[in-house]
Amino acid sequence: MLPEYDVIVVGGGHAGCEAAASSANMGSKTLLITMDMTKFAQMSCNPAMGGIAKGQIVREIDALGGYSAIVTDKSMIQFRMLNRSKGPAMWSPRAQCDRTMFSIEWRNILENIINLDLWQDMVNELIIENNQVCGVKTHLGIRFKSKAVVLTNGTFLNGLMHVGRSKVEGGRSGESPSFGLTEQLIKYGFEAGRMKTGTPARIDGRTIDFSKLLEQKGDEDGGQFSFLTHKEKPRNNKSCWITYTGPEVHEILETGFDDSPLYNGTIEGIGPRYCPSIEDKIVTFADKEKHQLFLEPEGQSTNEYYINGFSSSLPWDIQYRALKKIQGLENVKIYRPGYAIEYDYYPPTQLYHTLETKKIQNLYFAGQINGTTGYEEAAAQGLMAGINAHLKSNNKKEFVLNRDQAYIGVLIDDLVTKGVDEPYRMFTSRAEYRILLRQDNADIRLTELSYKIGFANEDRFNNFLYKINQRDHIIKIIKSTSVTPEIINEFLNKLNTSEIKQKRKLFDIVLRPEVTILQLAEYVPELNNELQKLGDKKEEIVEAAEVLLKYSGYIEREQQIAEKLTRLEYIKIADDFNYDNIASLSTEARQKLKRIKPKNIGQAARISGVSPSDVSVLLVYMGR
Repeated sequence: MLPEYDVIVVGGGHAGCEAAASSANMGSKTLLITMDMTKFAQMSCNPAMGGIAKGQIVREIDALGGYSAIVTDKSMIQFRMLNRSKGPAMWSPRAQCDRTMFSIEWRNILENIINLDLWQDMVNELIIENNQVCGVKTHLGIRFKSKAVVLTNGTFLNGLMHVGRSKVEGGRSGESPSFGLTEQLIKYGFEAGRMKTGTPARIDGRTIDFSKLLEQKGDEDGGQFSFLTHKEKPRNNKSCWITYTGPEVHEILETGFDDSPLYNGTIEGIGPRYCPSIEDKIVTFADKEKHQLFLEPEGQSTNEYYINGFSSSLPWDIQYRALKKIQGLENVKIYRPGYAIEYDYYPPTQLYHTLETKKIQNLYFAGQINGTTGYEEAAAQGLMAGINAHLKSNNKKEFVLNRDQAYIGVLIDDLVTKGVDEPYRMFTSRAEYRILLRQDNADIRLTELSYKIGFANEDRFNNFLYKINQRDHIIKIIKSTSVTPEIINEFLNKLNTSEIKQKRKLFDIVLRPEVTILQLAEYVPELNNELQKLGDKKEEIVEAAEVLLKYSGYIEREQQIAEKLTRLEYIKIADDFNYDNIASLSTEARQKLKRIKPKNIGQAARISGVSPSDVSVLLVYMGR
């Protein structure tokens, strides 16, 4: 007799791993079904986590209690904080990881979660009764029952891979696709589409002439993603390398355009605008003589390198000839050519903010199945779907993050409200409240919320409380301690900033853009003594204090704007609201509102095609 589950998660990628871990850790009896248990959270594309906006998402996942940041730190081989020259709203952590270790660390975690079972198989049918999912049926004919199902199928749904005019069924290089689910869901009224993406060739590092390349090292002091990773600093000893294409490379690539399915229309799916193939770059930016490429190490002890910026579906021999014309790659050998892949996805306007589908109760979608791209975006969706699948299975209130609370909130709201017309990728520009949604304060924004719903554990919550208390203690000392010109002017002269002529509060000194608290502490014993008590948390707590001190005006102003705009989020719209009764709504607005069924006026206002006048009409109709 097979056991029955509270939650079944289909797919062991980044979304699936976070979904299964979150529902199990919250207490649901969970089953994770994947086609290959050696490839949990496989880094199918480049071996990196984080980056602009994506780094903020990874820290938010960690603040809530997920594992992506912890796994990143354990498998890290390089760390960089991007955009340090800009304001803190733009700082974004990024890490190169050991691809193999990343999957191994995830498996170690999953196999040690008490409520989680693992099963290697393919799911090709959902068990649906009375418009509610009740379990799954696998390729082996086994029926598993559950209260909720989370689909995280990635690029495997009817996946088809292309190299030149050669094509083969598959969800990833060397792996079979998944069949059956799309055909079944379409029968239940779901809309499905096709998307495409590409990946570059992998090359042998022993055949690269690094002396001709520009080295890109990690940050000297390293860094970490997880708020829990401090005692042992992650590895930071592998470099990336920069080179460029050139006119001769472009000429070779152009000879294969007719055979490129990404370019010639063989693949009709929608491709990623922000991660285009090298073919698209050459055509779109025809005036550019060269394009920058990054050679990224695949691991600590492997010779394999990933060529970031050279995604292609051209015939393998043309890829190979073109690569050999790139500086530093004259003698290169490849492990495998780049390829394109097309796969099924479901427009995410068919979901609620919990990521539950509108057509089938207790069925959740997360990851690339929703038209997104990126490990981080997938992991965030998986985490939220797993949380909400658990909550609904236990008749508890849903958990949804707003746009002013997290990049995760922006991501999910964009998906379910606006939909996608290309693979969705997170950028800082998509968030209205970037100063509030910084990477340094993700735990301050989210850990208490997570703790209250039973997800973030006691250790994480106590860690958060300690940080808050110590941060405020440091701020209090800086605002109450004074320094004299005799003590501080030597320091100020070194920074080429003006001297003080009388005793001043440390607060006034810290506000200067050239001054950091850590530098200042070397000249102020009272402050230095307090910082030393912080141990391995010192840098994190000092950074939190410094951001609040230097940018408090901006933060408060943005908070006021957010509070004013989010008032619309509290004006609820009933699920059965009849928009046909409001004749003064525009036809387009009525159609969009009926299809998406927004939960509140704030969401309605963000729907493309719903104008401010339409929102005013709704407010008047609702007596506001």
